Amino acid sequence: MIKRNAIYAQSGGVTAVINATACGVIETARRHRNHIGKVLAGRDGIIGVLTEDLIDTSRETPAAIRALRHTPAGAFGSCRYKLKGLEDNRAQYERLIDVFKAHNVGYFFYNGGNDSADTALKVSQISETLGYPVHCIGIPKTVDNDLVGTDNCPGFGSVAKYVAVSIREAGFDVASMARTSTKVFVLEVMGRHAGWITAACGLATEREGDAPHILLFPEITFDPEKFLARVEQVVKQHGYCAIGVSEGLRGADGKFLSESGLKDAFGHAQLGGVAPLIANLVKNKLGYKYHWAVADYLQRSARHIASKTDVEQAYAVGKAAVELAIKGRNAVMPVIVRKSNRPYKWAIGVAELKDIANREKKLPLDFISDDGFHITAKCRRYLAPLIQGEDPPPYKNGLPAYVKLKNAAVKKKLRDEFKI
Repeated sequence: MIKRNAIYAQSGGVTAVINATACGVIETARRHRNHIGKVLAGRDGIIGVLTEDLIDTSRETPAAIRALRHTPAGAFGSCRYKLKGLEDNRAQYERLIDVFKAHNVGYFFYNGGNDSADTALKVSQISETLGYPVHCIGIPKTVDNDLVGTDNCPGFGSVAKYVAVSIREAGFDVASMARTSTKVFVLEVMGRHAGWITAACGLATEREGDAPHILLFPEITFDPEKFLARVEQVVKQHGYCAIGVSEGLRGADGKFLSESGLKDAFGHAQLGGVAPLIANLVKNKLGYKYHWAVADYLQRSARHIASKTDVEQAYAVGKAAVELAIKGRNAVMPVIVRKSNRPYKWAIGVAELKDIANREKKLPLDFISDDGFHITAKCRRYLAPLIQGEDPPPYKNGLPAYVKLKNAAVKKKLRDEFKI
């Protein structure tokens, strides 16, 4: 059997556990050296593959690769770069195949979300067309938890744990000072179209009066009057009000409340911060003193408080991706299948990339309370297992000891430079 190399690339916004998936891919590939030669990585994601800027992971020690399991963010770099359709920009896909040929690559592992699943699918298609078959495996990753075909997405459980803990702790802080100081606290979390992370804030509410008291979801049209009435009611009843809000909150006109007018590299609207808008609305209409915070990158990089369940699942999908590839599977993605809630049991399944690409899973309406301001018991049963367990990184001098890889470059073999 002629061994062929693999390329692994990370895509889009990174997470606290995407490197655990990378660890799963590389360690599993090393255990199957009779099938896979080297694992190369695209420096800064698919851009590194297009420009033949590749990293030789074989230069890393087993200890360094093992340390990826507890290190956040993208160890090889990621990017927001969407390849156009085959009919629009065939040259980009042909370039990928040229790079694969030059480096004897027979396996492509693309670790990302909806757009990445689409790219992996198209690469598998053009590789067949050009007569250079490549086993293309998408690997799930997104804090937004909006991939179809999988019960949940690696990266989400740790963000869910972070925001639930954060709003609980902020709630204690605000409650202790509310009589003479801040009465309203607003936490903005990620979630452009799907309110999964906002819903996770609701896990902190275990008893009547616990923070958060109000959740604002992108699935529910924002009604200022109804919202202000609820804030006033909560402050009168509990002395303060803690609010979790999605960055993707929309008004009656269907537009994002915080849309800045800019676009990101994927063509998505750049959102400018809805928390201060909500906080100022409360101040202007009700006169309450407020504080607001934007969880932003902190929520997706907080490896110190990662969910153990999330870490284990992130590693498992990386491991499964390699096992699927060496079995000859193509254009598929390993996914998480929930077997039961209590006790929580899960397994790895397989889904076709064509059934995942460019589709989006929003928060079901029966996960949102009838008044639109909180989560239901059904939602809590779904979310609760995903934040279970602690898996802290090792510490040194009081700080997490994260690994920084050598990321040694692979010598280029193609003569031409590719412009992106």
